[in-house]
Amino acid sequence: MEVKTSLLDNMIGVGDMVLLEPLSEDSFIENLRNRFDHNEIYTYIGSVVISMNPYRSLPIFTPDKVEEYRNRNFYELSPHIYALADEAYRSLRDQDKDQCILITGESGAGKTEASKLVMSYVAAVCGKGQEVNKVKEQLLQSNPVLEAFGNAKTVRNDNSSRFGKYMDIEFDFKGDPLGGVISNYLLEKSRVVKQPRGERNFHIFYQLLSGASDDTLKKLKLDRDFSKYNYLSLDSAAVNGLDDAANFRTVRNAMQIVGFMEDEVQSVLELVAAVLKLGNIEFKPESRCNGTDESRIKDKNDLKEMCELLGIEQSVLERAFSYRTVEAKLEKVSTTLNVAQAYYARDALAKNLYSRLFSWLVTRINESIKAQTKTRHKVMGVLDIYGFEIFEDNSFEQFIINYCNEKLQQIFIELTLREEQEEYVREGIEWTNIEYFNNAIICDLIENHQNGILAMLDEECLRPGTVTDETFLDKLNTICAEHQHFESRLSKNSKFLTDHSLPHSCFRIQHYAGKVLYRTEGFVDKNNDLLYRDMSQAMYKATHSLIKQLFPEGNPAKVNLKRPPTAGFQFRASVGTLMRNLQTKNPNYIRCIKPNDKKAAHIFTDSLVRHQARYLGLMENVRVRRAGYAFRQAYEPCLERYKMLCKRTWPHWRGPAREGVEVLMADLQVPTEEYSYGRSKIFIRNPRTLFFLEERRRQCLQDLATLIQKIYRGWKCRSHFLLLKESQIVVAAWYRRFAQQKKYKKIKSATTVMQSYARGWQARKLLRELKYQKRCEEAVTTISAFWHGTQARRELRRLKEEARRKHAVAVIWAYWQGLKVRREYRKFFRANAGKKIYDFTIQRIMQKYFLGLKSTVPSMSPVDMNWPNRPYLFLDGVHTELRRIFHLWRCKKYRSQFTEEKKAVYEEKLEASEIFKDKKTLYPSSVSQPFKGDYLEISKNPKYQKLNSAVDEKVLLADVVNKINRANGKGTPRIFLLTKKSVVLADQKTGQVKASVPLPDLSSVSVSTQSDGFFALRLKEGSASAIKGDFLLSSEHLIEIITKLHRTGATAAADSEQLNIDISDEFLVQFKQDKVCVKFIQAAALKNGNSVSCKRKNNRLLEVSVPASA
Repeated sequence: MEVKTSLLDNMIGVGDMVLLEPLSEDSFIENLRNRFDHNEIYTYIGSVVISMNPYRSLPIFTPDKVEEYRNRNFYELSPHIYALADEAYRSLRDQDKDQCILITGESGAGKTEASKLVMSYVAAVCGKGQEVNKVKEQLLQSNPVLEAFGNAKTVRNDNSSRFGKYMDIEFDFKGDPLGGVISNYLLEKSRVVKQPRGERNFHIFYQLLSGASDDTLKKLKLDRDFSKYNYLSLDSAAVNGLDDAANFRTVRNAMQIVGFMEDEVQSVLELVAAVLKLGNIEFKPESRCNGTDESRIKDKNDLKEMCELLGIEQSVLERAFSYRTVEAKLEKVSTTLNVAQAYYARDALAKNLYSRLFSWLVTRINESIKAQTKTRHKVMGVLDIYGFEIFEDNSFEQFIINYCNEKLQQIFIELTLREEQEEYVREGIEWTNIEYFNNAIICDLIENHQNGILAMLDEECLRPGTVTDETFLDKLNTICAEHQHFESRLSKNSKFLTDHSLPHSCFRIQHYAGKVLYRTEGFVDKNNDLLYRDMSQAMYKATHSLIKQLFPEGNPAKVNLKRPPTAGFQFRASVGTLMRNLQTKNPNYIRCIKPNDKKAAHIFTDSLVRHQARYLGLMENVRVRRAGYAFRQAYEPCLERYKMLCKRTWPHWRGPAREGVEVLMADLQVPTEEYSYGRSKIFIRNPRTLFFLEERRRQCLQDLATLIQKIYRGWKCRSHFLLLKESQIVVAAWYRRFAQQKKYKKIKSATTVMQSYARGWQARKLLRELKYQKRCEEAVTTISAFWHGTQARRELRRLKEEARRKHAVAVIWAYWQGLKVRREYRKFFRANAGKKIYDFTIQRIMQKYFLGLKSTVPSMSPVDMNWPNRPYLFLDGVHTELRRIFHLWRCKKYRSQFTEEKKAVYEEKLEASEIFKDKKTLYPSSVSQPFKGDYLEISKNPKYQKLNSAVDEKVLLADVVNKINRANGKGTPRIFLLTKKSVVLADQKTGQVKASVPLPDLSSVSVSTQSDGFFALRLKEGSASAIKGDFLLSSEHLIEIITKLHRTGATAAADSEQLNIDISDEFLVQFKQDKVCVKFIQAAALKNGNSVSCKRKNNRLLEVSVPASA
């Protein structure tokens, strides 16, 4: 793929409108069309970026594109929004200049997407790291949340921003993001209660109903059917390309990343559901006895469900819909509301509830994404605000939006011209002031503090007497009639009296973007934006966690009789603050244009684009840039680009860059009136001069390419020849080596054969001589052996004969002696033979028994109860005793292997068996579980460092238990610490000690017989610890806690009575002054699965439901 090195390389049309030749409105539009048709949606006017909405995805926003534009000169590559974002980011990082990016254009022109692209680019090119990535992710994920609550489908845009957003992203000195601050302007809250045909309410309503789970909708008392809610329009409920269910999941995930807690998300959804329920409340008239009409609610079911969501008493809110209280300094008057007033109060409450919820969301996001450090920050602001709007029916919202766009247009003109003038002055270039249309006269018509439209609207809203939209229009006709940009049918100006396109109840303002007709209906009410004090006070009484924050004026203790500021006054002040903020920063402009009204790709409507180009002042911007010099470039890149056009500067220029450019321009004979030298840049007046340089450069590049190809081909051929020559030498050397090796191997083989034959002949000759010598030696040895054998056999025969004679004498003598002995002892042998035989038999049986027992002895395990059977009945006692002795011996051997810690564990297990065996159902499941003691690792965990230092003694047991509240039976997590002297309860989050009970103050511990983990610490009456009452706790390690408590209590008790363990399904617990009975029952099936539940039955009874064991 070819890499572009400049916006002038291979460009389609003209990438910078300043270089357009000839310059006219038609050529301007045609250039935009040509680039749009070739998917080039970005075009420059100097440093201003024109962005065309393609209404489809293009492959120009990939990570590779981000890297391509990173740290590159603004004009170095083809026009892109990334180039502007990179220029702004590098100016902020390297030059320490605060930046702002102003994104303007009509609704549907792509402003929101442009702001996302800018933020994603900055996030991609700034630093890395865990903390930096977290900040970047939070900044990016704030967009989906604000879009869900602040964007809606309109006839011109499926994702139209219905609020203005300005985000200040704060960076440190390295250019890494630290956080941000979001400001929002004028949420279009009237959309909550009414939407024009073909438009939708805010996205979040449809996302909630489409994407929430059935369980969530059930908790919020909602149904998925859109048609059941009056505030939701049905004709545009489904939008092509928008997946509300998937977007809802995205919003939930984004809120989690930004830092919303789960209970905060649930509270927000409850308020959204309450707005939907509020729209379903309808009223009916009812006559009173005095003849006046008052309103009554038709169906109170929606009111009831809304009150349950917000935690408001139904009667309080119902009265607020029926009566209005007016307070003066010394008196209070209550009046009834008719049906129309009740509907007005309902809609005002819905609008205020949603608007304040949106403001709270912005504040909450700011808390999460704000910079944590206090040092000075660099700031980049991104402004994404509603575009100029011209509808068939334009009201107060469009008037305010267009006023804001007038202010932005004014600052655009002023800052653009000022920047141009400052650059010429900075570079020492002569400059002639350019005349341009200044829309300050239109801004003054609207915002003048005395005769401005907003001032007159505020004055009309605040004056006593009857105030209507007609009286407001009359005042405008009186004061603004002679203004050249104001038109009205009822004004004294005769030229409008016959203008039938101008209705009587309307006025028209000639904005910079064109004439806009405003209908005065609703101007006064929308500017007043009144919410009855009764409504505010009713909302303040709610128990919902957010409502009191949203309606602080409802606090009866802080009643303020002063009238709140109007919507127009607030918006004018916030716009003024925004303008002052923008003027302190270096501006960067993105002018968004939508190519057609059909929101379709590949369609370019000339008239629509021409109209936008006119009111955005794009042609004036081009003329301002071209009035001085159409193109400017620093000396270094200019010399680097065009140095090949002059022999003196090619290939290297050794002097200063400016002198090189002067030599280059003189050599090219460019007329001196066509360019000027600044301090750091060269300024080219006419685009034709730039095109001339580019054409010469292209020709030179072709010549250089031919030269490079020639040199390269010659070098390649020479290299190939040298390689072949070197290869031939190597091959020849290897062949000669191979031939010599082969010849040497043949000679060596022949020599080896000859040597082997000679050595074989010599060896065989020597072998024959040795064999002959050996045979001679063997013959001598054989003859000698035969002789010695003969002599030995003769001597052997003689000795045998002599031995036989001696043996015969001995045998005869032995027989004679035996005969004599038998004769002597015959009489004694017959008397004792039986006993000797018996003793011998018993001895042999015992010997056989012990030898057999040695081979059949059981294993050394103390739990092995096997023992061999006894072989004879008379061995029964010995057999039993041996079994006992062997068992004791192997138990002793087994115990000798125990460490002191293991002995203590077994002693605790033994004591647990004595306390709970056959008494508590939970005990068998705890036998196989080792007693760990310190489950929290309190001495190692830095989270509990403060708590560990607060406890002086060694911690024997540390675990998280639930402290049971007698009011509702719910548990609060507490840290349970057991030392040798006391029991300590501390807060799980902060580690703060809540209670410390000395062990001598404990009288007993009560537990049930069931499989639950509940236990009560009973304190001695009159002790210092008994003031707050007993403790009812639950734990997953109940057996271990009670056992250790019993052992430690026995040690601490010493002289006093031992700690008593009470095991019963019903026991009393002392809570301060009251005694409460805790009763344990078995339940067949619980709603929450198999877990234990505790409920308060009355003031004196807590009932604990335990699942029945299988």
